[in-house]
Amino acid sequence: MRLLTFTPRAAEGTGATGPHGTAGTDGATERLGVETDGTVLDLAVLAGHAGVRLPHDLLSFVQAGPAARQAARELLAADPAHRPTEAVHRLQDVTPRVPLRPGKIIGVGLNYIEHVEESSRSLDTDKDLPPRPVLFGKPATAVTGPGQPILHNADLTTQLDWECELAVVIGRTAFRVSEEEAYDHVFGFSIINDISARDQRRSGQWFFSKGQDSYAPFGPVIVTRDEIHDPMALDLSLRVNGVTKQKSNTRHMLFPIARLIADISSGMTLEPGDVIATGSPSGVGAGMVPPQFLRPGDTVEATVEGIGTLTNPVVDAR
Repeated sequence: MRLLTFTPRAAEGTGATGPHGTAGTDGATERLGVETDGTVLDLAVLAGHAGVRLPHDLLSFVQAGPAARQAARELLAADPAHRPTEAVHRLQDVTPRVPLRPGKIIGVGLNYIEHVEESSRSLDTDKDLPPRPVLFGKPATAVTGPGQPILHNADLTTQLDWECELAVVIGRTAFRVSEEEAYDHVFGFSIINDISARDQRRSGQWFFSKGQDSYAPFGPVIVTRDEIHDPMALDLSLRVNGVTKQKSNTRHMLFPIARLIADISSGMTLEPGDVIATGSPSGVGAGMVPPQFLRPGDTVEATVEGIGTLTNPVVDAR
């Protein structure tokens, strides 16, 4: 399933909320949907029509486990002719929102071999390959949705950078799991743009550099694990103003997804809805000659095969 949080465009700005959603930042009702064949199906409306109980938001849906996914699949498998009209939206008539607010985002640094080299050259990191995953955190307040602005505050940074990454969404509590068990704890996959203020590292620590508001664009959908045949063989790329800056494949990860989950869960409980940002390939702005950084007016597009494209404008935050 290609799951998303959305608002019908006709309802945006009305301030109206209904029984099957929560109010978004513009007052419109955020709803849980499935993207299929150029349409978005409102799962809450389908469930209500069929007399089925189903969570109304994506985080609760993830937390509800396999029973919720099975109920949703049965709703989608029913005869389309019997779907209520109000459950069906054309894709162009909805606005995707942040899919969910993770309890925590675990970032992975230096997880593509070529990025290790460019980082050692441009960011003064170690030139040797790390023996274990390099981890850092992003707060939930850094998350922003598709189409929403990346904030450029010139009082804080002149080195605002991009990083296209595959996001792994946890679906089942994981603590001390093995690599062999790791995928049993994955709900699905999405895209995250690990925005970084390169000049805000503090004594080598990355939290403020990577954790400011809007520094974790996320979405536009979460694709369930069964829809992605091999998450370790996905093309990913990033464009700024239509110009390709990053282009790689997840097979070039230094530490694959199963190893990341096993390593993180060795000392930290991963909970349903948590997100692992699996690392960036080479092609970041800091590594270019001369360096290139984001400015207000830029548009950033991060694409991962099988998931889609996450687009965000850069705006002046002052």
